[in-house]
Amino acid sequence: MNIHEPADGPEHLAAAPATREQPGPCNEARQAKDEAFSTFYRATVRSLVGFLVNQGASVHVAADVVQDTMLSAYERWDTIDHPRAWVHKVASRALLRRIASCEEQPVQQVLETTSLLAAPDAIAAWESGQDLLPVLRSLPPRQRQVLAWALSGFNPGDIAGQLGMNDDAVRASLYKARRAVAEAIKEREEEL
Repeated sequence: MNIHEPADGPEHLAAAPATREQPGPCNEARQAKDEAFSTFYRATVRSLVGFLVNQGASVHVAADVVQDTMLSAYERWDTIDHPRAWVHKVASRALLRRIASCEEQPVQQVLETTSLLAAPDAIAAWESGQDLLPVLRSLPPRQRQVLAWALSGFNPGDIAGQLGMNDDAVRASLYKARRAVAEAIKEREEEL
């Protein structure tokens, strides 16, 4: 059996087609898109994971949902007017769909970590240091969702618009959530 291997000599390199992209308006537009999205991704990914954790997700589930959301954002980047609100809305809906589904989501140890998402040991340490996560997770789903939006810096009008709710309903949910958290903190302080 004779196996043909490609030539390794300089004459082979000379015949290779050029793979370097030529400068032009399309390439420049794509580079601008990539740079803008990359900057947005770096500035948003960690806080978006925290946003989903505040809604009751584990860090691993939140990171998975955020990666899917960011992929969708990149694909639609040119059509998104308010990227920060868009990714929060899409990630929140994706989390709710995942919570509502009854499918098991087996997860193995994450093999790769990036500088943007911490290693699994660091995630576990972070979660154990978050005293209010159990309190947030004990809130009714709508209160937890609205509070997570508020903790991410959105005002009640923004939250209402993104969740398709009435402003007064958002304010009422925020009030109830904040009151429940304050009561839990007060009880904890009295125990000490």
